[in-house]
Amino acid sequence: MAPPPAPGASRRNHRGSGEGRGRAQGSWCPEGSRSPRCALGGTGRHWAGRRGSLGGHRGAAGRAGPDVGHSAAAGLAVTMVPWCSSRMQGSGSSSTPGSVGPSSSPSDTSDLASGDDSGSDFEATLQPCGKRGPQPGPKHSHVRKRPRVMEPSGDCSSTSTVNPEPNTLFEAVKSAKIAVETVVDDWLETYKRDREAGFLELINFVVCSCGCQGVVTPKMFRDLQNSEIIQQLTEQFKEDSSEYPFSLNTRPWRRFRAGFCELLTAVVQRCQFSIIYDEFLMGSLISFLISLTDSQVRAFRHTSTLAAMKVMSALVKVALSVSVHQENNLRQYEAERSKGPGRRATEKLEALMVTRRELREQQEEIENTMNAIFKGVFVHRYRDVVPDIRAICMEELGMWMKTYASSFLTDSYLKYIGWTLYDKQWEVRLRCVKALQGLYGHRDTAAHMELFTRRFKTRMVSMVLDKELSVAVEVVKLLTLMLENMEEVLTDEDCQSVYPVVFVSHRPLATAAGIFLYRRLLDPQQGAGMDASHNRDNRTFFQVLLTFFIEIELHEHAAYLVDSLWDCAGPRLRDWETITALLLEESPAEGLGDQQEKALVEILAASVVQAAEGQPPVGREPAKKPSSRGRKAQMEERIRLTHCLIPALPKLLGKFSADAEKAAPLLEVLRCFDLSIYCTGRLEKHLELVLEQLEEVVQKHTEQTVLEAASRALHALCDPELALQRHGDRVRSRLADQLADKFNQEVTEMLQSSSLDEEEVYSMAATLKRISILFNAHDLTPWQLFDPCTQLLQRAVDTGEVPPQVLVPTITCLYFHILWELSCLPSTDVPEEQLQSLKTKVITFCSLCHSCLSDTDTGVREQAFRVLSDLLLVLGPWLPEDGREELSPLVLRPDSELQSQLAAFLMDHVFYPACRQEELLATKDSESGIEELHRRRVLLAGFCKLIIYGVLELSAASDVFKHYTKFYSDYGDIIKETLNLTRQIDRQEWARTLLLSLQQLMTELLHQEGPNFQMTEAFPEIRDLARRFSLFFSLQQVRSRPLLLNIHREGILFAFQKTPGSEPGLPPLNLPFLEVLSEFSPCVLRPDKALLLTYLDKVSREQLGVLAPGDTGQWQSLVTYRNSLQPQDEGGTEESGRGAAPTPHPTKRPRLEAPPQAPDSSPRPSTHPSSPALTSTMLRGDPRPPRPLFSGSILSSPQQQLRDPAVQSGDGPNDGGRGGAGGRAERRRGGRGGQGLPLGRL
Repeated sequence: MAPPPAPGASRRNHRGSGEGRGRAQGSWCPEGSRSPRCALGGTGRHWAGRRGSLGGHRGAAGRAGPDVGHSAAAGLAVTMVPWCSSRMQGSGSSSTPGSVGPSSSPSDTSDLASGDDSGSDFEATLQPCGKRGPQPGPKHSHVRKRPRVMEPSGDCSSTSTVNPEPNTLFEAVKSAKIAVETVVDDWLETYKRDREAGFLELINFVVCSCGCQGVVTPKMFRDLQNSEIIQQLTEQFKEDSSEYPFSLNTRPWRRFRAGFCELLTAVVQRCQFSIIYDEFLMGSLISFLISLTDSQVRAFRHTSTLAAMKVMSALVKVALSVSVHQENNLRQYEAERSKGPGRRATEKLEALMVTRRELREQQEEIENTMNAIFKGVFVHRYRDVVPDIRAICMEELGMWMKTYASSFLTDSYLKYIGWTLYDKQWEVRLRCVKALQGLYGHRDTAAHMELFTRRFKTRMVSMVLDKELSVAVEVVKLLTLMLENMEEVLTDEDCQSVYPVVFVSHRPLATAAGIFLYRRLLDPQQGAGMDASHNRDNRTFFQVLLTFFIEIELHEHAAYLVDSLWDCAGPRLRDWETITALLLEESPAEGLGDQQEKALVEILAASVVQAAEGQPPVGREPAKKPSSRGRKAQMEERIRLTHCLIPALPKLLGKFSADAEKAAPLLEVLRCFDLSIYCTGRLEKHLELVLEQLEEVVQKHTEQTVLEAASRALHALCDPELALQRHGDRVRSRLADQLADKFNQEVTEMLQSSSLDEEEVYSMAATLKRISILFNAHDLTPWQLFDPCTQLLQRAVDTGEVPPQVLVPTITCLYFHILWELSCLPSTDVPEEQLQSLKTKVITFCSLCHSCLSDTDTGVREQAFRVLSDLLLVLGPWLPEDGREELSPLVLRPDSELQSQLAAFLMDHVFYPACRQEELLATKDSESGIEELHRRRVLLAGFCKLIIYGVLELSAASDVFKHYTKFYSDYGDIIKETLNLTRQIDRQEWARTLLLSLQQLMTELLHQEGPNFQMTEAFPEIRDLARRFSLFFSLQQVRSRPLLLNIHREGILFAFQKTPGSEPGLPPLNLPFLEVLSEFSPCVLRPDKALLLTYLDKVSREQLGVLAPGDTGQWQSLVTYRNSLQPQDEGGTEESGRGAAPTPHPTKRPRLEAPPQAPDSSPRPSTHPSSPALTSTMLRGDPRPPRPLFSGSILSSPQQQLRDPAVQSGDGPNDGGRGGAGGRAERRRGGRGGQGLPLGRL
């Protein structure tokens, strides 16, 4: 039975007898309303309903079509508009368009722990839904492009029209040239003159903001229901584009979105004292927005949800203001009533009572309005399929709770944020976390979050490891706020999940975790209000920090820990006096242990580097460029730390010089000093002490890390611009004299004796190691070490009696000797004797290294390969360029034997056999496995650079390209970069190299497996490699036409090539190569496919003659290749006449499917592997030769950067799938384009 008509319904809407159209069906009364009538305004303010459902409609979906599978009315429809009458549909759990499951009213669950939220949790409501069948279209006819001519009969079914003139509000907001307050004031004047016209202008502004061209006319406003209006507006969308204003992310539309929100907020604020209570504006607007949010059109739903949420946020502020006025009124009333009878003012009491009654009515009206928006919009849209809509709801809900905590900070509202923490879109999770930050950021609001915290704390802690780093950063900040404002909420187990994050490579996340660690563990008094700067003694801080650093068992990452704590604990970490005092303590009771001393020395060195350089450690993104004030503060801090540590450093080195792990970081500290202070501060005595300790460290140790640190520190003290440079030069000369004399004596003894004992070998190896490391940063050529090193290396090549630990540093010394001599050559007028002497040394050294490539020791072979690859690059074809033609005799060109031996070395040491590869995979995740992988990547990068810079022929790259898929996880980035850069050199030769790689794999497989190699697992891998190669041609098919035609032509000739042992009448042994070649067919243009089919028939007749019918399987490769070249029509089906061309079968046959192949076992990752950056094949120190060898990209030379500084990888493939193609646009640097096609040969 239908309920009685809503009070206040207009009689003019009753047409004829029976139940009138103005009847409110299923009307809903807000909670707390005592009147059975539909009232949204409070006592005495009954609003007539709007005729029509405030829910959704089943109109035609515009733009990109419906976003969901079904349409239904809104969960709670509200009668609150004074248009005509309202037909309310109350279904508290009905699904709505755009929702991801059944809705639940927030009133159903008042307690988070009650367990009554089953079926409403976000994750639980995600239900798979199948595809919908075709839906019946709307019964009305399609709207013509021109406005319809209205019939005089007044039929309102075709009143939708395109906006004849632009909406003034929309144009004002879009132009952003007029202040929003001025626009709202002008609109208010219009509204006061004509309420209906002003309201229509406002809702048409919303409609226009959706991207809809239609408008709501006065006739539509008076005669149509909401669903009918929205249905006609839906028809005004352009279906050729899925974009609308709020889906665009350009700067003008972002500004428009901000202006849209500001205007709606300003409308509510300007109307908060009178107009919002006029029983028309708010009810009509909210009713229209609720209906619009139930639309299947995404633009309508998105825009109206944002509008409704912003109106709700403005109403929340109005409600808070009314609540404050009520409290003030009550206080005034109680104060007046407490007066005596003679002093009490009766008129004032009555006025206060009237004001109190009005404020109560306003409060009830606003709360009813907010309740209607929440239940009509939020409850359904917080689960919308559009992530931005869900994010809007969560952001505004957090604002309501923070602004009006007494009304919204309850468990019935908090549960929505808790559920949405499990959202699959990171933008929604981020809004939820930021909303919670506003609540946990204040103690008064955090006190109401106990039940929520107990329910969702586990989820919040687990989100520290969120895959989206921006979410993880905000979660750590949230946990820090919880730590400060809610005592004993986070347990030690919860905190243990956050502590290791300080070592991650993402600096914002590590910094947030550092603040959490500092608040929780390192400075717990900070939360109690004690300022860290007032703590004069930092001993406790460092003791706790050392304990944490030792227990975390990540002792090699002190720089990352210091960088994470630098923003919050920087003043403590820069307390150099306390650190040095702790390190120099000798008292066994108060002193530190050995492990603590080692950790504190590492923290000291990392803090000094951070203070002096201001840059994060390697692996973290660099910090922002400091301002002038920041640079000045950094310079002042460097001067301060120099003054503090200059007197202490000799003492620290004297105490820890015997320990290599402590001496190396202390020597790194010396490089960060402002060394001029030694002179200006009259501190030469301390400089002498430091140099003595440095010389002692070099003489004591043989570890590479401490020797390299000492070499760098000595290089800094020998800077020619330093006033006290002579002191460093004296120490360097003394060290070089001692090492050279000892080495010459040991070499002489070794060359004269037949054998050496272990002690003599160890002494020579230690001496050579010190010399090679010093040679890296210092010019030791005056000590004439080339001849004895050459004699030692020649002895090793001739007899093989020299141990490997002696050979490796010997090769390094000879390499640096040549580089230093090359760097000392004058730029012009090079002496002929000096040039010939250097050339002789280069030839001698390269010949010896060539022999060392076949040494029995792996370390010697790898060092010889690295030195040869770098030396061939330094003395490559580009050496005489830039006006240095006199150096052309030094150009080193490898002969064919050296090229083949370099390629063979690559196969043995980089591209391991299958058995060796399995052993490496077993230890891949270990530390030794990572170091081994890095070493192999350096070797491969050295070989690839020789190809790119023209030292080796481009055809030599086939030994690298053929392993692209098999070793993609280890070297995929290096090989792909090489593919892109070599393509820019010569496209024709590059394409032939790709084909050569496939032919080599095919020939190797044929020799290993015999004629039946198609059944092995290796053959599908070759096809997969060809498929990856084909992706390099997919973006520029027109330009790649000649390349593809050459590949197919030469591939066909290779497939029909007669090989020894082939029997007449049987297919050629290479015929399966046609299947590999078919992977390039999708990139061939349609006319070229017919041309290739003709050429295929010609070659088959010439090579095989008349083909006898035989087994179909023997010729299956030919059939597969022919099918790949068949032109296809627009529907994707192959054209007829497939059997017209001559094939091994005399008659037409249906398409033969290829035989089942072995599963594709080649790696096909969807993303690039995370691998270390490409580095040079030889580590060099300062000073370097005058030409930078490998600046910029690992595969770009200095000349190439000067000619083309923007060399980028070309349009390489997208390795995620077969059909995709990605990469950047190719920069042309040689090679022919696609003007000419080699069709004459075909």
